[in-house]
Amino acid sequence: MADLKYSVKVYVLNEDQEWNNLGTGQVSSTYDEQFQGMSLLVRSDSDGSVILRSQIPPDRPYRKHEETLIVWYEAENHGLVLNFQDPAGCQDIWKEICQVQGKDPSVQITQNISDESEEDFDEMSVIGNTVVLPDCELNTLDQIANIVNSVLASPIRRERLALILKNEAYIQKLLQLFHTCENLENTEGLYRLHEIIKGILSLNKSCLFEIMFSDECIMDVVGCLEYDPALNQPKRHRDFLTNDAKFKEVIPITNSELRQKIYQTYRVQYIHDILLPVPSIFEDNFLSTLTTFILSNKAEIVSMLQKDHKFLYEVFAQLKDETTHDDRRCELLIFFKELCSFSQALQPQSKDALLETLTQLGILPVLKIIMIRDDLQVRSAAAVICAYLVEYSPSRIREFIISESQVCKDSDLFINVIIKQMICDTDPELGGAVHLVVVLHTLLDPRNMLTTPEKSERSEFLHFFYKHCMHKFTAPLLAATSEHNCEEDDIVGYDRNKNCPNNNQTAQLLALILELLTFCIQHHTYYIRNYILNKDLLRKALILTNSKHTHLILCALRFMRRMISLNDEIYNNYIIKGNHFEPVVNALLDNGTRYNMLNSAILELFEYIRVENIKPLVSHIVEKFYNILESIEYVQTFKGLKIKYEKERDRQSQIQKNLHSVLQNRVVYDDEFMETKRTQEGEAVMLPLEDDDEFMETKRTQEHEDKVDSPKRTSSGDFKFSSSYSACAAIGTGSPSGSSVVRLVDHPDDEEEKQEDKEDETSPKKKPRLSS
Repeated sequence: MADLKYSVKVYVLNEDQEWNNLGTGQVSSTYDEQFQGMSLLVRSDSDGSVILRSQIPPDRPYRKHEETLIVWYEAENHGLVLNFQDPAGCQDIWKEICQVQGKDPSVQITQNISDESEEDFDEMSVIGNTVVLPDCELNTLDQIANIVNSVLASPIRRERLALILKNEAYIQKLLQLFHTCENLENTEGLYRLHEIIKGILSLNKSCLFEIMFSDECIMDVVGCLEYDPALNQPKRHRDFLTNDAKFKEVIPITNSELRQKIYQTYRVQYIHDILLPVPSIFEDNFLSTLTTFILSNKAEIVSMLQKDHKFLYEVFAQLKDETTHDDRRCELLIFFKELCSFSQALQPQSKDALLETLTQLGILPVLKIIMIRDDLQVRSAAAVICAYLVEYSPSRIREFIISESQVCKDSDLFINVIIKQMICDTDPELGGAVHLVVVLHTLLDPRNMLTTPEKSERSEFLHFFYKHCMHKFTAPLLAATSEHNCEEDDIVGYDRNKNCPNNNQTAQLLALILELLTFCIQHHTYYIRNYILNKDLLRKALILTNSKHTHLILCALRFMRRMISLNDEIYNNYIIKGNHFEPVVNALLDNGTRYNMLNSAILELFEYIRVENIKPLVSHIVEKFYNILESIEYVQTFKGLKIKYEKERDRQSQIQKNLHSVLQNRVVYDDEFMETKRTQEGEAVMLPLEDDDEFMETKRTQEHEDKVDSPKRTSSGDFKFSSSYSACAAIGTGSPSGSSVVRLVDHPDDEEEKQEDKEDETSPKKKPRLSS
């Protein structure tokens, strides 16, 4: 055995608990005269000197780890690691150690150790595994790949491996080996390098990214990632980045550092998006540092451009120039679009500073001019830029919009230009309209509006919008649901009519409008309510329930559903008086027995009314539609509405009865009280002398008047006045001879009661109706 030698690296733990590389050499197990026993001897490859001479005592714990490591302690805090290049050599030396100690070579540790000692061994194994890398050669690529993959699960091991990769210039050596493999057409070696480079990227260490994405290394990294074993043929990503991906400078960039930063960012983004796997939902932090690296680069690029005022001034000058060709203008806008996209990486203060710079240079007036041009690509880019700017600082954009109203007509206002472009979007998918609706949504959101003691942005801007802009925003909805565009039976018009909701593009536009109006119902209670009532907007929206586009019907239902959810008395009365449940019920019946989203949405609307017990709506639905809806028995919603209705009706009836009883008792009490009072007054007054004829005559006259004016209870519990004055005063009529009934409890059927009163006057024998 003494003649068998294996290549190893020797590491020793120093006093600072750091691992030092003692060198690379050949290890053998040999008899040592000095120790009078077997020992491990390592001689240096470079000069043949002894790197390590270590006795193998029979009671020292040795541990084998990861097939290529043998670790042990010779004294306290004096650990040693042998890292074998070949696992077979590690196994042979392990057998020698086990033979000396009389142990089975299948064990991983030769002696029983305490828990504390086991922790020390674990730490040694971890550290040894991360710092011990074989020489970077073709025949060690498999071992390197195994080591890189084995450390990914342990944060400590990742840190140690990253440190050795950085300090020993190991990445540069791997990339040199890549050129060797490619020249030799060594496919297996290229596959191993792909695995190694991808593993190093997965370490997620910024210090390694700085090396790998440097100008000297980044294209070689891309080359390694081309040789994916899962592909039949490697993808030529380097050719694309070198020849196809051209960097266009809209304005010449004189700052070489800025230019190189742009190149690097584009290539790293390409690696992230194209060459690396998409992380799963369980890998939230996968390549998070790489993402941070990209964002940091983007923030640096924006900062450099922002400081170059001459560059930005030249860009704006060309955008404002009427003679600028559309293609050139499009290039400039795409530049601004990328600039806004990169600025997402900025901190809030830096974003504000950028927007301030762009505002001073006139970005908003420029966008206003560009958005009305004919070129679709130009308008689309302008819409995206506008969305970015509004997202940054909606208050600043609102301030600009309101200030325009002092000098512009309504049609020329920036916000109305946005609305017009949204409505007139020619893209079949309405891509630009979607961006612009997001802009309007952000501008109309009260949650991002500022309120100070001196000024309320919410009231000022909403008042401005509903006065100057809302009629333009709802114009397509009002036009599409006008009588001109509807059939006689209220079914929307033909598909060929561009203003008709059955037209696919129009339906998508109306859906966007209804979604924003639904948002307004929730957040603009006073302003939107007045507008809905004045324009009868719900009726217009519910006409769309006849559309052939289910998604548009659902938008109309959501509009009504949000209105109902507020449980606003004014909205409820508006819905009832307008009979606005009729188109909803018709849509449910037209849908038949199909179980789909439309069916569920309508049932949910009625179920919400039942659960929340919105009494006016419950009564209206049951009284108006229950005969039609009672046949729907696969849900209990409508039976539940009927039960709610009957309970409320019984409760109201009981309240009326109780009130009638209370009032009747009160009248009896008042009669008794008055009678008692008159009796007491009669007893308290001194009786007149018999010869006082004048006084007696006066008393008889007063008693006669009291008898005439005192009300009498009718059989219905009401009170009838016989005096013509009292009757006139009570009912406001000048009839001197007709008696009248004054009811103490109002009853909804006033006309019926008046008729009964007339019948009472002509037919006194008929029993009058009770006021219940």
